[in-house]
Amino acid sequence: MMQLVIGNKNYSSWSLRPWLLLQHFKLSFAELHISLGAADMHAQMAPFCPNYKVPVLLDGPVKVWDSLAICEYINEQYLNGAAWPEDVRQRALARSVCAEMHSGFTHLRASLPMNCRRTPAAVDMCDGVKADIKRIIEIWQQCLSLCGNHTGEQANFLFGQFSIADAVFMPVVSRFHRYQISVPEDVRQYMELMLNLPAYQHWLQAAVHESETIAGAEV
Repeated sequence: MMQLVIGNKNYSSWSLRPWLLLQHFKLSFAELHISLGAADMHAQMAPFCPNYKVPVLLDGPVKVWDSLAICEYINEQYLNGAAWPEDVRQRALARSVCAEMHSGFTHLRASLPMNCRRTPAAVDMCDGVKADIKRIIEIWQQCLSLCGNHTGEQANFLFGQFSIADAVFMPVVSRFHRYQISVPEDVRQYMELMLNLPAYQHWLQAAVHESETIAGAEV
């Protein structure tokens, strides 16, 4: 059985992404939890990966670290490519926006950390955070429009069917909800779909019962 090494469910946005993909597609895996605030985290991570960071996927002799690399591996080895859109144009866009999320939006990450237990409430935001939010909304609307999702219709995932793109943006959906970010109607519908996803609800139930607090993530 595959084993996924993850951090705190309340705070670890990187861990959520591959976990959600595995859970949504009902793939069997075991979890190994390592506290992000543990003084000996490096020592605990040493047997699993060279950069001492979560998440890590262990699949027999194979070790894959970094959330996007793990998602790609799961898609290739266990999903026969089903976690990317079939259409080549949509697949190219999905990969592009995932890469943009993976490497960017530093203001959003720093100022609005994922905190699943946080009581939803707005906060003051700098121009950098506002620019990141604006760009993310643009991405979501572009994807939704490309796949024929329009305001008033039944909400759908970014590329019609659930994909790696939805898994990658799930922590941002959580942030937008917890920090009460104002969004257009089509984006609101998409967010509601994601927040009610059974796999995410499973994650959330565990996250809110965690007792550890990381001060830097309590905005």
